[in-house]
Amino acid sequence: MKKLLAMLAVLTMTTGLLAGCGSSASPSSQDTSSAKESAAASAPAESKTESKAAAESKTDSKAAVESGSQSAAAEADEENYDTGDASLDDPLNADEIGEKELLVVSFGTSYNDSRRLTIGAIEKQLAEAFPEYSVRRAFTSQIIIDHVESRDKVKIDNVKEALDRAVANNVKTLVVQPTHLMMDGLEYTDLVNEVAEYADAFEHLEISAPLLTDDADFDAVAAAITDATASYDDGETAICFMGHGTEAESNKVYAKMQELLTNKGFKNYYVGTVEATPTLEDLLALVKQGGYKKVVLEPLMVVAGDHANNDMAGDEEGSWKTEFEKAGYSVECILQGLGENEAIRNIYVEHARAAIEKASN
Repeated sequence: MKKLLAMLAVLTMTTGLLAGCGSSASPSSQDTSSAKESAAASAPAESKTESKAAAESKTDSKAAVESGSQSAAAEADEENYDTGDASLDDPLNADEIGEKELLVVSFGTSYNDSRRLTIGAIEKQLAEAFPEYSVRRAFTSQIIIDHVESRDKVKIDNVKEALDRAVANNVKTLVVQPTHLMMDGLEYTDLVNEVAEYADAFEHLEISAPLLTDDADFDAVAAAITDATASYDDGETAICFMGHGTEAESNKVYAKMQELLTNKGFKNYYVGTVEATPTLEDLLALVKQGGYKKVVLEPLMVVAGDHANNDMAGDEEGSWKTEFEKAGYSVECILQGLGENEAIRNIYVEHARAAIEKASN
């Protein structure tokens, strides 16, 4: 339990971690209440997406940013979209699961096919890697949880419900694996704080690392996305990734990924954001300098939800697709979230493995 509570102390010191290219520092002990106050004091300001979601629901998560997901409020408005058959997905809420649980926490998505192919695929790969653990699901966005339940009659636990379920199931060892993209943000801090309230409920409790935590993670993600798009790398095509973006310090992860790709020789690869910088205008200017004929667009997000389908690939004025087409490019959109990439899923598996090893000590 001390290790979990100690994590709260370092969360307040991790701003700039990713931009600084280093691993997290060793934690030191601190009581839960003071750690929460410190984390809250140092937490970055809410993004525009956060403000909208908060206005729609007081119980909703503050941000989709570091989970690499899309706007919860926007998703809740997509009643007319065919997002796939919800019955093909498994919300993983079973009881009587044994003494070891791996709780996979995601922001969530109401796009049923993408949820199954991304979040569901991550959960399945974790279950295959750790058969001694029962893998369960939780979402942090209450808006998405409520929307899916209302529309599809599918119940997905929020974090508190999932933790209460683990207690009721007499779980002794609980490992929490977030599918967030980054560590130093409100979403991850809120998760750590919420889990800390259950520190005495389990014999062993560990929170695993999100996707981009240290230099090795950045290298692995860069390799994963360039390998997956290698067939488009023909010298005439600009390959552009859409991240979410945030007003917080952690937005530097996108600039870091851009620098890494460029330094590795992928000079026709570009990273932008829908909510912050680099902007679409920034990417358009860079692509124009390259003399390309074609543009490929793909989300740098765990799921391909509202941002990917509408802000990136939509036919309405102002989408990335329409703006690049207006600039004279032939545009192809790849509507696949990072969770569909096996190499990305392998990173989550290795992070979970490290956390499970800690829980076993």
